[in-house]
Amino acid sequence: MSFVNRIKNVFKSIKNSYKRFPMTIGISTALVIMLITLYEKRPYLTAGSRTIFERVNMIVALGIPLSLCIKLIYEKSHKLNKIHEILLYIFGGVILLLYYFFLLKDFQMVSMVRYIGVSIFLYLAFSYIPWLGRKEDFEFYIIKVFSSFFLTVIYSFVLYLGISAILFTIDQLFNANILGKYYYYIFLIVAGIFAPSLFLARIPEVEEDFHGYVYPKSLKTLLLYIVMPLITVYSTILYVYFIKIIITRNWPQGLVSHLVLWYSVISVAVIFFINPILDENRWANRFKTWFPKLIIPILIMMFISMGIRIREYGITENRYFVVALGLWVFGIMLYFAFSKKLNNIIIPIFLSIIAINSVFGPLSSFAISKSSQNKRLESILVKNSMLKDNKIIKVSGDIPIDDKMETGMILKYFENNHSLEDVKYLPKDFRIGDMETVFGFPYVEKNPYQDNHFFYNLDYTGKAFEITGYDYFLESYSIMGKTVNFDDADISYDGNNFEFRIMEKDSDLYKANLKEYVVDIMKKHEKDNTHGKNLLDLDKATIIDENDKVKVKFVITNFGGRTNTISNEPIIENIDYYVLIKIK
Repeated sequence: MSFVNRIKNVFKSIKNSYKRFPMTIGISTALVIMLITLYEKRPYLTAGSRTIFERVNMIVALGIPLSLCIKLIYEKSHKLNKIHEILLYIFGGVILLLYYFFLLKDFQMVSMVRYIGVSIFLYLAFSYIPWLGRKEDFEFYIIKVFSSFFLTVIYSFVLYLGISAILFTIDQLFNANILGKYYYYIFLIVAGIFAPSLFLARIPEVEEDFHGYVYPKSLKTLLLYIVMPLITVYSTILYVYFIKIIITRNWPQGLVSHLVLWYSVISVAVIFFINPILDENRWANRFKTWFPKLIIPILIMMFISMGIRIREYGITENRYFVVALGLWVFGIMLYFAFSKKLNNIIIPIFLSIIAINSVFGPLSSFAISKSSQNKRLESILVKNSMLKDNKIIKVSGDIPIDDKMETGMILKYFENNHSLEDVKYLPKDFRIGDMETVFGFPYVEKNPYQDNHFFYNLDYTGKAFEITGYDYFLESYSIMGKTVNFDDADISYDGNNFEFRIMEKDSDLYKANLKEYVVDIMKKHEKDNTHGKNLLDLDKATIIDENDKVKVKFVITNFGGRTNTISNEPIIENIDYYVLIKIK
C-alpha cells in the first residue's frame, strides 16, 4: 500500500470514529478548547475563578470515559433506540454535574484520589463492557485495543514532532517570533483531538467476531522469549532473597512490597495475554500452570511485610491501595492456579470493583485509614493514662518521646489529608498549636530522614602496633567481598553485614560481627571522651579475641554511620580495620 493510500485510510478511519463516537470526540475537543482558553486567560483570572475553571476541565475530562461507557452500553443492548441513547447521555451529564458540586469541591488529597479512582473504574469498564455475556476471545479484543493505543501514541508523537519541527524551522529562518505557548497548543490538539479520533477508529465493534484472528507474532516473541524468561529469573532472585531474610531475620519492611507488587501485576498481564496460545505452545502452558502456584509464597511474604508496617504505623491511604492491589493479584493468581478454563474478563471487572470501592463507602481507603489512625491515637492515650470518659486528660508527667512523635504524626495526618474534626476525643476547634494545652506536650516533628551522621577515626600518632604472637596481618579492604587462604584456612569479610569469618573445610574456626564491636567502642568513647570528639584511642579501638583454634586482634581504624533520631540507635554504614591472626 502506498504512502498516500495509508494517509487516506487514516483519515477515513478518523471520519468513521466521528460517526461512531461523536459525543466522546466532541467532549475531548471541548476540553482542548477550554485548556487553551484557561492558558490564555490565566493571568487575568482570580485564584477562585481559576480554581473553578480547573474543576470544570476535570469534570469535562471525566466525561470522556463516561461517554465511551454509555456508547458501548447502547451498542451492547439491542433493546435501546436512539432516544434511549440520548437519555443515557443526559443522565451521564447529570452525574457529572453532581460530581462537580458534591465530590470535587477542592484539590485536596481525598478529592484527587477519588477522582483517580473513578477514572480508573470508567476506563476499565470501557475495556470490558463490550464483552459482558461473551466467554471467548476477550484477550484478542484487548490486544486490538492495546495495539490501537500504541499505534496512536506513535502516530501522534511523530505528528507532534513534525509540526513542532516545522514551526521551529520557520521561527529560526524567518524570525517569526513563534511563542512557546503555540507548541503547547499543538500538543493539546494532537493529544486531545487527533489521538482520540485515531484510537477510537480502531476499536473493534461490539459484535465483532474474532474467529480466525491471528495472534501477533511480535507480541508472542516479546512475551515468550523476553518477558517470561525475565520474570522467571526475577522470581528466582526473589526466592533467594526471601531465603536470606528467613536465615538472617533481617526484614526490610518498606522494600518487599515494592519488589513484589508491580512484578506480580505484570505477571498477571502476561498470563492474560498468553492465554490464547496455551494449547499451541508448551512453554506458555507450563508457565501458566506453575508460575501462579510458585508466586503464592512470595505474595504471602509480601503481605507479612506489609502487615509489620501496618502494625507499627496503622493504615493510610497509600498502604490501603498496596494491600488492595496485592489482594487482587493474590486472588487472580489463585484463579489462574486452580481454574481449568479461564474466563479472563473477571480480571478487569474485579479490579474496577476494587477501584470504585477504594474511594466510596464504609470500606473505602478514607474510612479505613481514618478508623485505623484513630485507633492508634486511642492506644497511645490509653497506654499513657490520658483518656477518661472519652476525653483527653492532660499528661501530668513525662511520656516516651516516641509516643509524643506518634501523636503528632497522627494529628498531622488528619490535618493534611482529612480534617482534625475527624479525630476522636479532640475538643472543638482544636489546632496543632493547641497540643501542649490539650495533651500536655507540644508538637514533636518526626522525620526519620533527618538522622545525625557520625564518623570516628583512629588516632595512633606516635604509637606502634604490637604484633607479637600473630602470624598474619590483613587490612579490611584487601578481603572485602573476597576469600583469602592461609594454612588451608579461608578468611573472608562481608562488608554488607560486617561479618568476619575464618573457615576450614566448610566449618567455622572463628566468626565475629564487627558491628557489635564498633557499637561497644562508641559507648565506651561517649562515657570517657578524653581523647577528642571524633578521635579514637588505640587501646579502646583494639579488640582481642580467641578460642581454642584461633587468636584474632582487630584494630578499628575508622567507622561511620548515622544515628536515627527516632530510635536513637546507631546505624553503622562502614568499618575499616586491621586484623592480626594466629591459627593455633
